[in-house]
Amino acid sequence: MTNPVDLEALVRLIGPDSRPNLNPLMMKLRNLDALALSVKYFGYELAHSLAQSLPVRSGLFPRHVGLRSKPSTQADLESEWAAVWLQELKLPFVYHRKLWEFAYVLQAIWEHGSLRENARGLGFGCGMEPLPSYLAARGVDVTVTDLEPQQSAAAGWLRTAQHAATLDHAYKADLVDRATFDRRARLEFVDMTAIPKHLQDYDFCWSICAFEHLGSIAAGLDFIANSLATLRPGGLSVHTTEFNFLDDRQTIDNWPTVLFQKRHFAAIAERLRAAGHQVAELDFDVGMKPLDRFVDVPPWAHDMSDYMKGTWGTHTAHLKLAIDGFVSTCFGLVIVKAE
Repeated sequence: MTNPVDLEALVRLIGPDSRPNLNPLMMKLRNLDALALSVKYFGYELAHSLAQSLPVRSGLFPRHVGLRSKPSTQADLESEWAAVWLQELKLPFVYHRKLWEFAYVLQAIWEHGSLRENARGLGFGCGMEPLPSYLAARGVDVTVTDLEPQQSAAAGWLRTAQHAATLDHAYKADLVDRATFDRRARLEFVDMTAIPKHLQDYDFCWSICAFEHLGSIAAGLDFIANSLATLRPGGLSVHTTEFNFLDDRQTIDNWPTVLFQKRHFAAIAERLRAAGHQVAELDFDVGMKPLDRFVDVPPWAHDMSDYMKGTWGTHTAHLKLAIDGFVSTCFGLVIVKAE
């Protein structure tokens, strides 16, 4: 039986004399990192080329598209409705699922009629996203929430700059002046598995790739249901998360990042509809355009060496990616609380 020390030796690129490690296992593994970098390079080049070929748009305004509960697609990012919100957020166009999430959430809020003066919005796990600043500029009173800093440090969010430790981290000077932001926004530290009861009567709430980090699929689904308690009757709950769309059998659960499947979204939709809430129609079409079939792989920017960052860049361009070996994308849920 191979012991751990022997296994470690099997997967080294070189042996003790610095000659190539020629055991059969290493012969199969040794080129995987190079192949991954090649995939990344050509995928990012394709995304850059496609972005450069898009027409310059002007005079755009929001319009109702009847947003469904759905995954991120290339067609969505190329749509006029997404272009409206990326321009509003003053973000340069990149084929990236995070931009899709921003546009998706704002489209849902606008279609609900809550992007208006003196509406009340509640963001869960906001990190450093631009939505609180944009909403404050539009006259919305925003409660920004995130984990207490000590918990975030333990989870690794501070290391990857994805946590709002102070309200300053949620402030974007290019979207709103400081006086307006300070008047309209406030920060609370909230555990999404135990939402404080005083958070209530909001017109809408949202989260962007947050509830997959609650430790289990069950905890994430419970959060979706519990988020409705923060809303007034008829209020909007809109959330995005990770979607394991290729494998309907296996998925990641009971882990820092869990991956939801079709059956989980169908189950929460049935659960909420049974309680009288409205859930936008479920659409599992992940798209058929080139970037819908480009699956990005590690290493990610924060794990790259300085040379790799300079050569391959740190500006990722993907809609689909491999998470712990599962091909995933973002999925958005739109829910309206029962009147």
